[in-house]
Amino acid sequence: MLEDRRTRLFAAMLSANAGFVDAVGWLTSGGLFVSFMSGNVTKVGLGLAGRLGNLALGAGLITAFVGGVVAGSLVGRAAGKRQRAGVLWLVTGMLAVAALGLELGLMVPAVLVLAASMGAKNTVFAENGEVKVGLTYMTGALVRVGKRIATAILGGDRLGWVAPATLFLGMVAGAMLGGITQMAIGSRALWVASGVMLALTLYARALPGGREDALAVDEPI
Repeated sequence: MLEDRRTRLFAAMLSANAGFVDAVGWLTSGGLFVSFMSGNVTKVGLGLAGRLGNLALGAGLITAFVGGVVAGSLVGRAAGKRQRAGVLWLVTGMLAVAALGLELGLMVPAVLVLAASMGAKNTVFAENGEVKVGLTYMTGALVRVGKRIATAILGGDRLGWVAPATLFLGMVAGAMLGGITQMAIGSRALWVASGVMLALTLYARALPGGREDALAVDEPI
């Protein structure tokens, strides 16, 4: 149970980092998301209808996100038993590259790399080719909260809704901190996200025995 709680806390911290990055990316790109692809899909549709600009960048972010999922999946497969470690290092490296890009004034390439990093992040908890924890899928998390509250009302697990709720709360807290940090230091806030991601990557290695199964998740959250 301790490992299970630590896993869920770790997932919530990864979601908080994603929220932080999404907030910085949104403010930097002028209103496009680097992890929330549902919002970008709607914006691309409105762009096609001639109601919004940034159509090409919106489509590019979606493509980059999918590319990140592909990259994370391939790196995870190549890493074998160190699948999660490999993906975490990939995401950390991508965030550092994006932060450097913003530092150099390369906004468009930087936000595309950010989107790719968020796609890759969603493969951290992949098992047998399937994602067990959607770290940036807040719609899915809220659906699970509602379904598990209904289960509790019907006499089932009274606390089953807590796990998906922690992902939601983590991302909200991260987005809030990202907005505050971006206001204070501008695009350099992304270096903060990179540093936090590095710390999370090292923390994952420090879990009991440094074992991959210390991050196991019994069911999708």
